[in-house]
Amino acid sequence: MHAAVITFPGSNCDRDLAVAFENAGAKVTRVWHKDTRLPDGIDIVGIPGGFSFGDYLRCGAIAANSPICRSVVDFANKGGYALGICNGFQVLTETGLLPGALMRNAGLKFICKPVGLTVETTDSPYTEGYTQGQEISVPVAHHDGNYTADQDVIDRLNGDARVAFRYVDNPNGSDEAIAGILSANKRVLGMMPHPERCVDEAHGGTDGTALFRSLVDQLVTA
Repeated sequence: MHAAVITFPGSNCDRDLAVAFENAGAKVTRVWHKDTRLPDGIDIVGIPGGFSFGDYLRCGAIAANSPICRSVVDFANKGGYALGICNGFQVLTETGLLPGALMRNAGLKFICKPVGLTVETTDSPYTEGYTQGQEISVPVAHHDGNYTADQDVIDRLNGDARVAFRYVDNPNGSDEAIAGILSANKRVLGMMPHPERCVDEAHGGTDGTALFRSLVDQLVTA
């Protein structure tokens, strides 16, 4: 499996994401935001966490209009896979690849701590390595992680099993405690918690490992 990991000015989890992919067995190519096209032969695009362009305007809004994101949108619209984590989730909503928006945390404070998540569906290449209802611990680090969407969008996400993860103890006020959602074809995942930060026991846990391994296994098989 070949993954492309994008770096924007202000990204700070791009290396973490690349290492998580590599540890799961993927080949990784690093891509700069000013590149106009993705590398040939990639299977998935990883959009990392951080504070792209200083979070000016809206979190992820400037990054979503960078040259490389035009190629990302085209890649995903043609059936390609994309994983956006934290700021990457914000970028995916700003591009329109995922519905809804990430607003300021309900408590108006930056949150940085491990949180409990429940796996809401295993019907995706990202979550099939877990069991439905499984509780995992994944760190968060965000100021604008409050997932918000119109009720019809929430109903559609629930009805189509496109909510990937929910918070056990909703730390940021997200609608229905949503922590991660999938696209209609379930090939695009956006999530606020950082699975790439929990793939090594030395970092305090490995609950993110199954996400990357199941993804690699799925794409290699395909």
